[in-house]
Order: sequence, then C-alpha cells, then structure tokens
Amino acid sequence: MAGNEWINGYLEAILDTGAAKIEDQRPSPVNLRERGHFNPTTYFVEEVVTGVDETDLHRTWIQVVATRNTRERSSRLENMCWRIWHLARRKKQLEWEDFQRMANWRLEREQGRRDATEDMSEDMSEGERSDAVGDLLQCETPRKKFQRNSSDLQVWSDDKKGKRLYIILISLHGLVRGENMELGRDSDTGGQVKYVVELARALAMMPGVYRVDLFTRQVSSPEVDWSYGEPTEMLTSVSYDEDGNDVGESSGAYIIRIPCGPRDKYLCKELLWPHIPEFVDGALAHIVNMSKVLGEQIGAGHPVWPYVIHGHYADAGDSSALLSGALNVPMVLTGHSLGRNKLEQLLKQGRQSKEDINSTYKIMRRIEAEELSLDAAELVITSTKQEIDEQWGLYDGFDVKLEKVLRARARRRVNCHGRFMPQMVVIPPGMDFSNVVVQEDTIEADGELAAIIGDGSSPRAVPTIWSEVMRFLRNPYKPIILALSRPDPKKNITTLLKAFGECRPLRELANLTLIMGNRDDIDEMSSGNASILTTVLKLIDKYDLYGQVAYPKHHKQSDVPDIYRLAAKTRGVFVNPALVEPFGLTLIEAAAHGLPIVATRNGGPVDIHRALNNGLLVDPHDQNAIADALLKLVAEKYLWHDCRRNGWRNIHLFSWPEHCRTYLTRVAACRMRHPQWQTDTPLDDMPAEESLGDSLLDVQDMSLRLSVDDRSSLNVSSESNPAELEKVAAGNGDPQVQDQVKQILNKMKKPPQEAQEPESEKKQPENAVSKYPMLRRRRRLFVIAVDCYIDQGKPSKKMLQVIQETFKAVRSDSQMARTAGFALSTAMSIFEVLEFFKLGKIQVREFDALICSSGGEVYYPGAYQCVEDSGKLYPDPDYASHIEYRWGCEGLKNTIFKLMCSQDGRGGKADSSSSPIEEDVRSCNAHCISFFIKDPTKAKRVDDLRQKLRMRGLRCHPMYCRNSTRLQLIPLLASRSQALRYLFVRWGLNVANMFVIVGETGDTDYEELISGAHKTVIIKGVVEKGSEELMRTSGSYQKDDIVPGESPLVAYTDRITAENISNALKSVSRSGMR
Repeated sequence: MAGNEWINGYLEAILDTGAAKIEDQRPSPVNLRERGHFNPTTYFVEEVVTGVDETDLHRTWIQVVATRNTRERSSRLENMCWRIWHLARRKKQLEWEDFQRMANWRLEREQGRRDATEDMSEDMSEGERSDAVGDLLQCETPRKKFQRNSSDLQVWSDDKKGKRLYIILISLHGLVRGENMELGRDSDTGGQVKYVVELARALAMMPGVYRVDLFTRQVSSPEVDWSYGEPTEMLTSVSYDEDGNDVGESSGAYIIRIPCGPRDKYLCKELLWPHIPEFVDGALAHIVNMSKVLGEQIGAGHPVWPYVIHGHYADAGDSSALLSGALNVPMVLTGHSLGRNKLEQLLKQGRQSKEDINSTYKIMRRIEAEELSLDAAELVITSTKQEIDEQWGLYDGFDVKLEKVLRARARRRVNCHGRFMPQMVVIPPGMDFSNVVVQEDTIEADGELAAIIGDGSSPRAVPTIWSEVMRFLRNPYKPIILALSRPDPKKNITTLLKAFGECRPLRELANLTLIMGNRDDIDEMSSGNASILTTVLKLIDKYDLYGQVAYPKHHKQSDVPDIYRLAAKTRGVFVNPALVEPFGLTLIEAAAHGLPIVATRNGGPVDIHRALNNGLLVDPHDQNAIADALLKLVAEKYLWHDCRRNGWRNIHLFSWPEHCRTYLTRVAACRMRHPQWQTDTPLDDMPAEESLGDSLLDVQDMSLRLSVDDRSSLNVSSESNPAELEKVAAGNGDPQVQDQVKQILNKMKKPPQEAQEPESEKKQPENAVSKYPMLRRRRRLFVIAVDCYIDQGKPSKKMLQVIQETFKAVRSDSQMARTAGFALSTAMSIFEVLEFFKLGKIQVREFDALICSSGGEVYYPGAYQCVEDSGKLYPDPDYASHIEYRWGCEGLKNTIFKLMCSQDGRGGKADSSSSPIEEDVRSCNAHCISFFIKDPTKAKRVDDLRQKLRMRGLRCHPMYCRNSTRLQLIPLLASRSQALRYLFVRWGLNVANMFVIVGETGDTDYEELISGAHKTVIIKGVVEKGSEELMRTSGSYQKDDIVPGESPLVAYTDRITAENISNALKSVSRSGMR
C-alpha cells in the first residue's frame, strides 16, 4: 500500500496543470502502448483524469492529503483514483448515448424536411417544384446574413401616436420590482429581471403605446420583502403626451403580480411548472377586466385587447402560448437562455445522466414549454445570430432550412398546408443611459482617481460603494479589472482568478474587483453559489492576492453605475469570461461608461464586439489567453483609449428607443390575429323577445328562495301552462311575486316580434329558450369531464350516473343552484353525445354548453342562435374561427397516416396493410381528425407524435382518448381546457368560478383539466382505464410537472352519489369564490 504514494504526485501535477488544459493540448488519440509496453502514467492522465471536473477533484484531494496517517492516506488516494476511473468510464458511456441520440434526431429531422417538401410539392407546377428545390439547396450553403430583407418594413415612427396599444409582457420567475432590484439574490433574479422592467418602461414611452403590463408571480412570503406581495406597482405614468394632451388615467407601465401556487412560499423556477395554468387564469381575468376599462377610456366602449403578448423565458413562454390562444392575439417569445442548450452542456460534463439532470432542473418540462412556445409564437426575438443557429436550431419546432422553404412559398402565395415556422429576428437588448455620466475623452487619465478622492490627509466625499471596494485594495489607484456576475459555475470566475493570480505582470499593473451578487453568510447560499465563493476565497489565499482583489459582500442596483465609473476612472477593463454568454448586457453597460472589454468568444459578445469594436475576445477555457488580453489593454494606453472611444461612438445602437422602434416594427409586420367574436352581445339590456327564458329563470331562482323560507314553492319552466301560473300567483300572497308572474304571462301571450317584422322571419326553435347562451348569466359552471368508456370507446353507464348525480348534488343546494349552469366536456362527437343523452333520457337543454371532440367544437343547446329550424345543433361559429389558426387538416391527415403506418416510424413509405389506425369518419369534423386504434401496441406516444409533426412544420394537439381506442388531432388553439378559457372571455364566466368533475385518470389531455384556477372534484374509481399510458415516452417530463401535488382547489370523493359530490363541491368552494 505504501507503494501507492506515486498517486499523490500525479494528482498534484494534474491539479497544477489543469485537467482542461491537458484536454485542450491532447493532439490525437493516445497510444497506450509505447514500444510494446503498457504505460500506466499515460493511461491515468489521458484516459481517466482529463474527463473529471477539476474543482471537485481539488476538493476531494485536499481532504485526502490532510490525512496524517500515511497508510490511510495511501489507501484513500488509491480509492480516489478508482473513483475517478469509474467516473471517466461513466462519462464516456453518457457521451456515446448522447451521440447516438443526436444522430437519431438529425436523421428524423432530415426525414421530416423531406416529407414536408414532398407533400407541399404535390400542388405545384414543375417550375415551382424546381424553385422549391432550389430554395432548399440554397439553404445548404451558408450565407453571411440570416435576417430577412427588412427594407419593405414600415419603421415605427411618431405618426403612430393615434394607435394607443395595450402590450403584455410576462416574466414569471424570480423577484421582480421596479426599484432596488435584488439582482444576484439567487439564480432566478438576474439580468432578465432588469431587462423586462426596463423594456416595459421604454415601451410605455413609445408613440402609439398606451399601456404596458408586466406580469409576474405574486410572492407574499416572510422570506422576501413585502413589496413582492403588492398586486400592482407603477413603473411609469404617462398622463400627458408631448403635445400636453391628457392621455388617460390608466396609461403607463405597471407590474401586475398574479397569485399562483402556495401564497406564502417563494418558489424557484423549477417548482413553478404545475402552477402555470393557475397563473394563466389569473392573468386572463386581469386582461379581460383591463380590456373593458381601456375600452371605456380609449376604445369608444369596445374592449381594447392586447396588441401582443410577449413571454420571457420558457415558463413565461408557456403562459403566453396559453394566453394568446385564449384571446387569439399575437405572441412574441424571448428565450433568454434555452433548455436544450443547457442539457447539452450538462451531458458533455459527464457528471450526471439525463435522468439526474431532469430530476434536478426539470429540464424536459422546460424544453417542452419552449417547444410549445415555438408552436404558438409569431415572432421569436433573439439577442444574437448565434442563438438562432446553435441554440434554437436544436429544437424540433424550428428548422432554418424548412423555414426558408415555407417563406418562399408564402412569397409565391402557394398553400403551405398548415405548415408553419416562427420568424426569428435579432434585436439586441436596449440599455438605460440615464445613469451614465459623460466623461472627458482624454488619453492622459493618470491621476484622475486621485484628483477625485484626494489624498489620505484630506479625503473627499465619494460614493459609498467606492469606499467599500477600495478598502480591499492596497493601492486603489491601479487600473481595476472588473467582473460583475453572480457566483455561478458557468460564469467562469475561478478561471479568471487563476489567470490573474498566475500572471505576475498583470498583478503588478492592476487590481481585480469581483462583484458577485449579495451575500450575508456563505453557508446560507445555494450549494452551487457557495462552492464558487469558497473556491474564490481559497484561490485568493493560494496566490496570496490579499490587497489586490476586492470582493464586497453587498451592493445595490443603484451602485452599479458607480462601480463602472470607478473602474473607468482608474483606466481599467471590464471582463466577462463566461463559458457561454447568451447576450452580455453588462458588456454594453461597461462600454457606455467608457470601459474596454475582454469577453468570451462563445455567444452574444461576438455580435456586441462586432458592433462596438471596443475590446478583445478570448477562449474562456484558456486562462493564459485571458491574462494576455487583460495585460494588453491595461499596458497599452493608446489601445485602451481607442477601444473606449469606439464603444462610445457606437453605443447608440443598443439604446432602448432604438430597441423598441425595431421591436414594434417587427411586431407590426407579423401576421396579426385578434378575437374572432362580436363584442356587442347584450348582457342586461336584452330585447323583450329574447328575454323570456331569462325571466323564467329568474322565477325559478325566486322559487328557490321561497322554498328556503318555508313558504310556497313556485315551479316554473318553459313548458308551464299559463293557467297554472295564474293559480300559483293567486295562491301566493307576495305582491312582488304576483307582479313578476303577471309580467311573464303578458310576455307569453304577446305575439313574437318576428311575426310583426317581415324582415325577421326566422322562428325561435321550440327546443331553445334564449337567443344567447345562458352562460352569460351564470355565476358558476359545473363541467362534467369524466372519461369513462367501455370497449370500442363507447360511454359507460357510470358516465350517465355521474351526470345524474351531479345534477342532483347541485340542485339540492338552493344557493348553488340559483345561478348554476352545466357543461359536458368529452372526446365524443356531437352525434354520439346526443345518442348517449337519448339512451340515458337526458334532455340536452340541461346543459348550457357541450364541448365535443376533445375541444374541437362548442355547442349551446339552449341558445336558438346555435339551433337550426329543424332542431339540429350547430357549433359556435366564433369558436370555429377562433381555433382555425394554423390548422392544416388535410396535411395533418396525410402525415399522421404515414407516420403511424410506416414501419420505421419516420414517415417513410407507408404500409397500409399493417396500419394500426383507421379513419373514424363519423367522429371527424372540420376541426377534429379522428382515427380508430386497431392495435394499441403499435400506437406511438403523444410526445413522439408531436415531435415528428413539429419537424414537419405541423402544429396541433394530438391525443389518445376513449380508453385508447381513438387518436384525435385538433387545432393548436383548441383543447378542453382552452375551451373553458374561451367561455370565460366570450361570455364573461370566470374560470375561477368553474367546477370541473373528472376521474382519477382519463384521456391524454386529462392532466390539463386538473390544474388551473378552477375547482376540481376527482371521483375515485369511476374510470377503470384511461389513455395516459400513451402519453409520454421514457425520459420525458412527468405528471408532477403538470399537476400540483397538493392544492386547495382539488377535492376527492370515493362514491358516485349526490351527497358525496355535494360535499366535495362545498369543500373546494370554501377555498374561495372569485
């Protein structure tokens, strides 16, 4: 055992050299046998240690060498080497799995691109086909410019003042407020928070923009400041325009905080996913109310809907997709940082498997949210071209080559068969220059700081943060190398510190200042941040950098401009050595304050440097390159001055007005969509001829009140005999009741207005009682969405029992029944629903709404606008127009048949003889494609199907339903959960006042029906088998990422009885009626 002391020498050499450096310098695959003999040294260094994270290795080695007993130390060193060897083997295995996964993904993408091109070429002439092929071939050759030619775009200018737009921004996670932002408090509260707040302020100042709302999560927790619990915060108020005219009291920019999830807890972004539907419902309620307010102020009484909804990051993108779908308004997405890119980086490290990464970061749920955002977004704003090519290019829903083919077809006005790719555009973030102090542009800057702060005998007043920084430094007048970031491993602070510590000329010429967020106690920080800070302190001690490195514990957001000024006064340099930087807003801030930059060559800094030309780019893994670049700028006075001057000359390219002008120009050029329904539906001022049913309802409500008071009971329906009504009125001593009954009798005896007006000859159908759906007068809606089916997907008797018992439960409570309505939400078609009602002897008018075909159609049985003269129901035409967006029925039908029938699963040549599906013609309609599943074992999972459809440019909702006997595809904006939001926006019945009754399992869209602001009652045992087994493939996100584990809005019942259902409804009702 004592002979193993050689291991310690190897470990010391490796740590001194750096594993990353060994990896970079490896010229070629290593020959482990030299002159026929196995070389253990080469094997150990080249094949084992180079794949292990150096920081972790150093930490373990420190503990081992501290062991005093020689025998024990040798044993632990040997065990450590074996551990490293196993880690290296595991890394190679993960790398091979990742390589195979990416190879399969590329093959699938190529197949999808070919399928899409072939399908679209069928309706083109020979010349157009050759043009399309030419477009695809041109995509194969790189071009210098990716952006479209924007010369035909009308630039947003001051002549847009009359537009008065309402814009929604969403930034869900982190702590968001307008003043004293706690940037760096945690990994969720960083540069994105500052960006969205400044964007909201800047947009509100643009001509034509009336109001900007920035939505975020409300946090009322003792862990954070009380200000994060305030529902509303004004960012800027614009009461008067440039001409002095009053623009209205609601104008300006505001932070709107929407409660979701546990009210008393601050949740990190990885834990927010199950609560997003609740956030969406709360945001939707605010938008509906605000649209009415703005309509009264600037819309001439008509609601003013949002001009655009802009999501920032994956969670807000998911929210924006649902909101824009409910309102049918355009969506814009900014990713900030992307999940697939992070997954690739973590897999390359080899320290965690994909399953471990997903468990820690919920990475698969994040990636799916980004894919959903691409499905719904008209425009994706990126900070750099690199983000488009190397990050968004990894997603199923975006293919640069296919996007150009689709754009070429759109130019020729050729049908794309429902295929779509979002438009990507580079718009660099803006910056607020109001805090920038213009400094004198002189080469001779030596002694400037001394002139400002004075000598030690007579110090002058300086910013507090200057004193906080300078107290660390032995000679504060030397140039300051400034790094400003949170202590995150990807920010690469430790490599910067090593570069500084190992370059003696640099240490002699300059000081280093590290602004690493705010901290009180390292032990109270997250493990990742604490590890970086601990390593920084150890490196300072290792290189004896005391008096040369400043690392203050606290700073305010308002101190940041002063920090930049201090570095500029000392003729310093700003450095960003991040491994990958999505954009690099701090680089622009530094340039505005006159600081040259040294930045990573990976990511956004490349574009910033190209625009500003104010510094040097380096490989973040090469600490020598970092040190050389810093030394060059600090030592060469004229180079430093040229970089400073270049930055000032071009900084206007990154101003907020420039950003907002480009932003509004691009948004205006998108395909605009808007609510498809009329907004003049009367609520209270209804004509007499269409208010009979409502008056009858009022009498029913009154009868319920009389029953509660132990008086007589007045039972009235649309079929009531007038003579019986007269008897009831005569027997009731209440004059108010008698008067109301007389009014109803007069209306019943009065001839309909249609008979008096020849231009309105249409008679009201006998089975309809009102022109408009009764939903607009309901305060509660009970939605029965139990997916219980037997063989062949036929509804079971339990579904009938649930409906009947729910009717009894609701009507047994007079207070609940007074303003209650019912809806059925099902995967069955309207024909099957009516047959089911007939067998169960249920009157269709018992329901105010029928959501059929998994959300593909909405019917109103009690409204004669949706009933033909023959009594046949027809779907809501407004809803049909609403969900038409990006719906390619024929293209989907052909593609899904190819995918399901092809033997390789990649959409190749279809083998119809072994097809596991058959078209269900009877269940199909204009917005639902339905197939019988002949062989469920050959059915592909929903997420697998969705991936393949996205790669072909097709956007929809595929789902399995009816006990896995059907595959249905409906439009992107349609679903059973989104139909409930449509009913809210269209008829004013808040989602929070809806009660959804489901089983323990159901169709593959079942999970969407549980989470949200509505109340949910889950009946145990009613659904024996659902379709959820066909929902996800292995390695995908889990149910816990969609449905909250515990929620006061969810109640359970064990039996299908009116009493049990009533108790469950009362239980969730106590959670708060909104």
